[in-house]
Amino acid sequence: MRRQYWRDFAKGIWEQNPVFKQLLGMCPVLAVTNTALNGLSMGLATAFVLISSSIIVSIIKGFIPRQVRIPSYIVIIATFVTVADLVLAALFPEISRALGAYVPLIVVNCLILSRQESFASDHPTHRAFLDALGMSAGFTFALLVLSSVREILGVGELFGFPVTMGLFRDWGVMILPAGAFLSLGVLIGLANYTTHKLGWES
Repeated sequence: MRRQYWRDFAKGIWEQNPVFKQLLGMCPVLAVTNTALNGLSMGLATAFVLISSSIIVSIIKGFIPRQVRIPSYIVIIATFVTVADLVLAALFPEISRALGAYVPLIVVNCLILSRQESFASDHPTHRAFLDALGMSAGFTFALLVLSSVREILGVGELFGFPVTMGLFRDWGVMILPAGAFLSLGVLIGLANYTTHKLGWES
């Protein structure tokens, strides 16, 4: 039983990582990862929505008619997205402005809806929570890695602090859209190579 619970959580971190393995939620992954702070903030906002909506869906799944399950999930997700958006705007206005429309767009993040449909709606609440927590950790980890690489190579900083000390010339392209595609492609390649090399295939 404990092994099952651990697998529910751990699979989202690497084996089924939403970004490096499943390529889900690419819009915010590419759009807001120009700095590590933005990447971390988007990851945490998405985690809040995913975990909260998974718990609620799992609790009320027996009361939702199958014919309207998707609209019901979207209403639940939109409620928590609104909470996250308002909290960011009230407490962290600079981050809210930096993330812009991508926080409201969490509503249509295919990662969140797919977990409600494929897991939370068919499993007990404690397992739905572990699944959402693992997927959230994997998503946030991927955004943090990608945004850190882009910020370090693009402006020589990490969370706004200088780290390269002028050892190499900044690659301005890394904080542009082209840099997002390039960095993500390299990281996905490294993830697949590592998985194959270490024999971590599922």
